[in-house]
Amino acid sequence: MSFKIFNTMSGNKEDFVPQKENYVGMYVCGVTVYDYCHVGHARSAIAFDTLYRYLQYLGNKVCFIRNFTDIDDKIINRANKEGVDWQEINQKYIEAFHQDMGKLNIASPTEEPKATDHIQEMLDMIQSLVDKEKAYESDGDVFYSIKSFKDYGCLSGKNIDDLQSGARVEVNEVKRDPLDFALWKKSKPGEPFWDSPWGKGRPGWHIECSAMSKKYLGNTFDIHGGGKDLIFPHHENEIAQSCGCTGKQPVRYWVHNGFVNIDKEKMSKSLGNFFTLRDVYKKYHPEVLRLFLISSQYRSPIDFSEKNLEDATKVMTRFYEGLAGINEKIKGLDINSISGLQKKVKEHPLTKSFETAMNDDLNTAVVMAHLNEGLRNLNSASIDEEFAITAHAWIKAAKVLGLFASTPEKFKEELFSIKKENLDLDIEKIEQLITDRNIARKSKNWAEADRCRDELTAIGVLIEDTANGTEWKIK
Repeated sequence: MSFKIFNTMSGNKEDFVPQKENYVGMYVCGVTVYDYCHVGHARSAIAFDTLYRYLQYLGNKVCFIRNFTDIDDKIINRANKEGVDWQEINQKYIEAFHQDMGKLNIASPTEEPKATDHIQEMLDMIQSLVDKEKAYESDGDVFYSIKSFKDYGCLSGKNIDDLQSGARVEVNEVKRDPLDFALWKKSKPGEPFWDSPWGKGRPGWHIECSAMSKKYLGNTFDIHGGGKDLIFPHHENEIAQSCGCTGKQPVRYWVHNGFVNIDKEKMSKSLGNFFTLRDVYKKYHPEVLRLFLISSQYRSPIDFSEKNLEDATKVMTRFYEGLAGINEKIKGLDINSISGLQKKVKEHPLTKSFETAMNDDLNTAVVMAHLNEGLRNLNSASIDEEFAITAHAWIKAAKVLGLFASTPEKFKEELFSIKKENLDLDIEKIEQLITDRNIARKSKNWAEADRCRDELTAIGVLIEDTANGTEWKIK
């Protein structure tokens, strides 16, 4: 079965066939670095990280470009508000991005270009559009002329006449048409600027992605990704200016992830209903968040709630406990004696089920169901060669999804630490109750032993008597 992916341009799932055999060029719109990342950013990052990993799993070399928008009104406003240089804001939030996304096990792309490092490429592209009379200068600004591109609306399905009739014409409008968008903005007093043929200024938002994708991936490349909110106007404008410059469609497959919703509304900074990743990490393990976000297929909306994250915590805990059990059982097997292990893993029914689901437009929701079923089978299976093959297939599939970045021991410690911080537990009291219970059990004072257990349960602690002594964990 070939890999199919939903192409926003056609509105259909299509067989994915790269321009060059076993080589994929992919560009994904990154963040504007003026604040900490929120869960919506994580949804997009994880969706395209999963796509990146699966394309590599299929045997492709992937040139993956993800940019930083490091010049923007929001960045300038943030710098002015904090009384610092705008570049200091950039550095702070780029570092924060890497820290926060690193905890989600987001793989590093091939390149992470910054807009301000590619001003010349943008100027060259704008000049080309001006020369071809697809853009025009007006009082130091340069605008793209929507009417010069007859296919405007091809991605979003929007009708240009409807857009024009609904557009507001501002007072002292310097644009020829209300829908024309800025390629170059004349600098205001005190703003950062670069020299250009049209005077001092800075680039518009849309031109940066066209210029950088063209530089790193060529005039036409395989995949362009981003959230659904970028379809219009950002990606629509990218198509217009790229086609205007090169005469070619820039992208073969447009891929967009769905929104994260809270109370059925899209999570976003503009609505004020967002949670930063740093806020989420205070209550939940980053890998739990990753598992939660891949529990739905990437194009579907997903509802962010404490209940859903608690459920994801239980699943991730069960997965790591399963991994710990597998690691212990496999110790007694001579893995090297299994002839053709990798070939047998590749041909295993679990691997086939994983690939079938992933080939169907990255249906990670179905993959999660297969992983849960696979773990149930492993927990009840005999420890033999077939167990080892199944275990390898299970772990390999989970790792393609970006799971198991940690070890069972480390995950358990980190999860315990997070829960302890949120519950503000009295560790000395817990340990004393466990000691008192063990003493009571030795003296066969079952009533006292039960009382200690009940008190531990009441404060959110579960205990388990093992060969190594009494162990405890937080509910």
